Amino acid sequence: MTESANRKWGLNDSIISGAGAGFVASVATCPLDVLKTKLQAQRARHGSRSYLGVAGLFKEIIARDGIKGLYRGLGPTILGYLPTWAIYFSVYDGIKNRFGEQTPEGFQKQKSKAPIYPAPTPKGYQPYGREHPWALHILSAMAAGACSTFATNPMWVIKTRFMTQSADEVRYRHTLDAVLTIYRQEGWRAFYRGLFPSLLGIAHVAVQFPLYEQLKILAHGGSSEPLSSGAILLCSGTAKMVASVTTYPHEVIRTRLQIHRRELDTPARTPGVLRTAMDVVTKEGWRGLYRGLSINLIRTVPNSAVTMLTYELLMRHLSHRA
Repeated sequence: MTESANRKWGLNDSIISGAGAGFVASVATCPLDVLKTKLQAQRARHGSRSYLGVAGLFKEIIARDGIKGLYRGLGPTILGYLPTWAIYFSVYDGIKNRFGEQTPEGFQKQKSKAPIYPAPTPKGYQPYGREHPWALHILSAMAAGACSTFATNPMWVIKTRFMTQSADEVRYRHTLDAVLTIYRQEGWRAFYRGLFPSLLGIAHVAVQFPLYEQLKILAHGGSSEPLSSGAILLCSGTAKMVASVTTYPHEVIRTRLQIHRRELDTPARTPGVLRTAMDVVTKEGWRGLYRGLSINLIRTVPNSAVTMLTYELLMRHLSHRA
């Protein structure tokens, strides 16, 4: 197997593993995602009777929609997560593999024209003999985040609209109906509402993935054996928690922008990021920018753990087959 063929195989592995990981994670954590999105969308002042916390919101969803209410928006969520993680992991691994510095051992193998196979290392599955500096991890994470965000933003707009629909306001019957309705009433630009705060959220992955890589190195401890499932879960969960707390306000702003036209069906121009942030702080205080953080942490930690564990195990299986 040539080096170019091996890289192509590794890229295909990343796409398949990323898509599989996204599917499992989206189904497993959809109820928590519904709760988080509804909390972010609440515009009432904190402490007023119209504000519902996690418990009150959960009871309201069950009373009005039953269990299926906790899976509202699952269709566009899956359609969004599959390409998101497939694009993300392929770009992330592709940049690392392309620009990673070769170690002397890897260089000798190239000189002898020996095949270079994907190998499990503390830094992830990558072509043998590649060394990835800290800056490259950050660059890879940010570039991958930007590509996946731009490509899948329309699905996240649709998902948010579905999850925030009230029981007496069923505006979209299914995903295709949502696509056609939004396009006819609001134009194609509506599908990219909230894109800018989403791109600001690239800082999230710039924190999460380099931290995840470093935690794997610490957990590996120089051993020649691959990391255990428990170690992967711990590393991915810790990295996701730190990144979520650090960059959470952009998620609230993004949700408010994505539902703005639906709630305020007027010809008025959609407010920008700064205006939306100021409105939240003015009406709800600084805590408004962290609306839904607790349920988000409960959602993101198992989501990230399931996603990364599925990805690592799939890559391990596919690389052994190679």
